[in-house]
Amino acid sequence: MTSAATGDGTWPLHRILVPLPYLLLGVGTMLAVLTPDQTTGERLGTAAVVAVTAAWALTMNTLRSPSWRARTGPMLVYVGVQLVLAGVLMLRQPTFLVFGVVGFMQAFDLLPPFWAVLDIGATAVLINLVVGGIPADAAGLTLTLTVIALQTCLISWFGYLGHRHNAQSEQRRRAVAQLEAALAENAGLHAQLVTQAREAGVHDERQRMAREIHDTLAQGLTGIITQLQAADRVREQPELWRHHVDQVTTLARDGLAAARRSVAALGPQELDDSRLPDAIAELATRWSRTSAVPVRVETTGEPRPLLAEVEITLFRVAQEALANVARHAEASRAAVTLSYSDDVVLLDVRDDGVGFAVGEHRGSTESGGFGLRTIRQRLARVDGTLAIESEPGAGTAINASVPTLADETGTP
Repeated sequence: MTSAATGDGTWPLHRILVPLPYLLLGVGTMLAVLTPDQTTGERLGTAAVVAVTAAWALTMNTLRSPSWRARTGPMLVYVGVQLVLAGVLMLRQPTFLVFGVVGFMQAFDLLPPFWAVLDIGATAVLINLVVGGIPADAAGLTLTLTVIALQTCLISWFGYLGHRHNAQSEQRRRAVAQLEAALAENAGLHAQLVTQAREAGVHDERQRMAREIHDTLAQGLTGIITQLQAADRVREQPELWRHHVDQVTTLARDGLAAARRSVAALGPQELDDSRLPDAIAELATRWSRTSAVPVRVETTGEPRPLLAEVEITLFRVAQEALANVARHAEASRAAVTLSYSDDVVLLDVRDDGVGFAVGEHRGSTESGGFGLRTIRQRLARVDGTLAIESEPGAGTAINASVPTLADETGTP
């Protein structure tokens, strides 16, 4: 069983109540010393009781830990013995009444409410009957009992109000401490999330730069190498040689401009002033001129503006797919179809080239390089999907599908 008070210094009056018994005991002792008509033996006896009382308060309360003072049993013993010692002192010298009132003040600090009220009542009885004595007549006894009852009720009531206020203050203090701890924890979690977001952003930016470099520099350099090889084969034919050299110059300039735009995190230049179908048509025309492979471009459905990220993704997918046709397909013709429906946009790139075994190609492609892996990564960023149909000798069809995410501003 534990008392309601903790005695740990959290109550406002606790710092006053700790030295209070010694202060009142000292005041009572000085008044007793000043009282005349006392023998030396009486004075020594009083001093001995004072010393025992002070030692009792010191060993049973002041020097004890908060957990000890929070136990009801030991505190009942302490308060009970202190009442007896106060009664003995008041019997020796009525001036020790000033020490007896400490029972009123300590009750709710050391004991639960029920025991605190009993302690206040016992203190009121002690003060009124020991000092004044028991009245001989009924009227005097009635008055004394009334005073004791009033003292007990009023002091208990105000003591209980103070006890409840202190308990509520302690609850608020603990709630504030818990809130501060939670805020500190949240601040730590926020800092951790910011760090993780920063690291994820760095990772995403590295992937973006890798894709952009692949889409610009790698493809441009591949085209340049192809044209240089073709020029080397026709070096004896000045017109054809000049044509391939001009293509190299064009590819180099376009690649440089695209690389600068990629580093600046901008989309393809073709999408700046054109809608997606027109940009893909222009891309296919330039690709056909460079690769010498005829390509047919078709748009179905009603074209509408999409989010910039979606349009950039579809354009890059078409660019990568056509680059794959030029590098690997050995095709005689190709076709690009852009289809708009209510909930998805489809991009199909087909060729009549040598084809490949999809399963084997997936294994080799996913383990290294870019190619189809780059296409899949791009589509994943806009919740898109990629389907591939191909077999050796039967050509290849690449189908990209992305949700229709319209640009609410209407800006292409």
